Amino acid sequence: MVRVSDDRPPEENPTNTVEGATSANPPDSSPTPEPAAPQRLRTLLIIAAVLLGLDLLTKCLVVANLTPGEPVSIIGDFARLSLVRNPGAAFSMATGMTWLLTLVATAVVIGVVRIGRTLRSLWWAIGLGMVLGGALGNLVDRLFRSPGPLQGHVVDFLAIGWWPVFNVADSSIVCGAVLLVVLTVFGFEPNGTRTGRNDADRETESGKAESATEGNTA
Repeated sequence: MVRVSDDRPPEENPTNTVEGATSANPPDSSPTPEPAAPQRLRTLLIIAAVLLGLDLLTKCLVVANLTPGEPVSIIGDFARLSLVRNPGAAFSMATGMTWLLTLVATAVVIGVVRIGRTLRSLWWAIGLGMVLGGALGNLVDRLFRSPGPLQGHVVDFLAIGWWPVFNVADSSIVCGAVLLVVLTVFGFEPNGTRTGRNDADRETESGKAESATEGNTA
């Protein structure tokens, strides 16, 4: 007679099976990417519009109430309101190149708007908005004031100490440019990241991911 064996193959331990599957396929420990910052074009345009409106308003008031050559004292001889028609650039520079400055201002406006379409840094939006607002303010004068299109003279009226007479648009351009230089020096990028800090964060996250992977393998 054929003897039938009662021996059965050992059952697999479900716990061991799960642990083996876990060891074979370690969990994904790669760092989760941070959500992208919102685009800042709207912020840039709002800042530019406010500064443009302020520049045009102050120029209209000055032209209506001041006479060239008759300054109005604010703080003695240090701060004055003095109406000046400026054919040159900011702070009365390059007075013989009005048409070229008009073309440069137009190029600046187009360039800032194109950059702003992908901008994600709030501080860069503020700086570029100041530059855009100032450039538009002086561009309006060059296009619509006498003696004619592309050659219009910019209205300047703020006289501070020995500094050349300027206006709100000039101040916006200079302050915005200084802010952009500071942001560049300290590593703040237009896309909302910071060069040095982000590199260090990526190295730290990479080290943590490698440590977690080695722990799961062991």
